[in-house]
Amino acid sequence: MAVSKDRQRYWARLGAKMQLAEFRQQIAEILRTYPDLRHAESSPGGRKGSRRRRHISAEARARMSEGMRQYWARRKAQKGKAK
Repeated sequence: MAVSKDRQRYWARLGAKMQLAEFRQQIAEILRTYPDLRHAESSPGGRKGSRRRRHISAEARARMSEGMRQYWARRKAQKGKAK
């Protein structure tokens, strides 16, 4: 007897929900046993804190802006020639 795709998705989703509940329970047990892991780094050699943003000077931003203006002007000129 063939099972419809909707029924298969339903059972797969139900199984996934049950696995997630199991994983959450296991995580809770691990954290109860080792509470210091709650605030541990996400990766052993990872960075501490948030990622630093790269700041661009006003001069560099102006150069980039001018470069993009020239780029789009060239594209627009090439598109006009193609027609």
